[in-house]
Amino acid sequence: MDHARFADRVARRVLDVRHGDEALEAISTEGFWAVVATFEGAVTAVRFGDVTPRPDAGSTVLGSGGVPWRPLDRAWHSSLDRTAYVGAVEEVRERIAAGTVYQVNVCRVLSHEVSADADLDGLDSLLRQGNPAPHAARIRCESAGLDVVGASPELFLSRRGRRLVTRPIKGTAHTPDAMLPKDYAENVMIVDLMRNDLSLVCEPGTVTVEALCEVEEHPGLVHLVSTVSGRLGAGTGWRDVFAATFPPGSVSGAPKSSALTAIADLETAARGPYCGAVGWVDADAEEAELAVGIRTFWAERDSAGRRWLRFGTGAGITWQSDPAGEWAETELKAARLIGLAAGTVTP
Repeated sequence: MDHARFADRVARRVLDVRHGDEALEAISTEGFWAVVATFEGAVTAVRFGDVTPRPDAGSTVLGSGGVPWRPLDRAWHSSLDRTAYVGAVEEVRERIAAGTVYQVNVCRVLSHEVSADADLDGLDSLLRQGNPAPHAARIRCESAGLDVVGASPELFLSRRGRRLVTRPIKGTAHTPDAMLPKDYAENVMIVDLMRNDLSLVCEPGTVTVEALCEVEEHPGLVHLVSTVSGRLGAGTGWRDVFAATFPPGSVSGAPKSSALTAIADLETAARGPYCGAVGWVDADAEEAELAVGIRTFWAERDSAGRRWLRFGTGAGITWQSDPAGEWAETELKAARLIGLAAGTVTP
């Protein structure tokens, strides 16, 4: 059964599906929409007719009869193995030394084949128990080609009226004491980038850094999180907002254009919903909450018809980065969620 579930609301009864520019236009007009944008820029919006906001929405089991998740066998394939990933980090450091870029987020996509009847509703329930996240999401719409489960800790964009907020995460460690100087430097770089992005669509003088490098605890790790806000210019629609801010700066790099060139050169698989945007837009209320699509699983079929479960993980690379340490960071970010999916981590 098609549905969308977020931290505080559940949506049912699909009314419309839009893609690309039509999706961005539609979510700027009317209705409640679940939104998934891939890192590569493909936007899909699904309009739902029945939306139930309630605090206990996360406890409601939806989908095909509450089918339990069958643990996977941990035979995951990585788009970049350790040698290739370390080599990519070294290449980014060379580009930084050459002055073409300051920071690049280098990612890899993990894939595990699943059966045709594997129900991601069960995985969603498992993640909500074992890895609760402020921007948890489940979006399932067969006609839109969406089968996504997210446990994102990172806010890409929140809208309330004309107030626009982003909360980039840069800096990850087991404990606050394990944060390195490069983690703080990385966060400040991306905050500056996000300030610039928001200034393109916000009224002059309204873009503010409300918090810088705050430590947030999440299951199994801690992050550095900053908060940047601004007041949207009158008449600004989602097409304008996406043109100014997408893809999220925290998962691309700085300068963004140079970072995107490096990503295209070094990564061997499309990121898809990972590092894109996953969330909802209520055009009638002028409200929205779009998470950065990290800690995100999605199912898709390959050209041969085989069904795969995908999961992305990555790290921000600066001049101070240690290549082996960055590989370890990608493993840390993936460990708990992959373990939950595999049945090796108890909720």
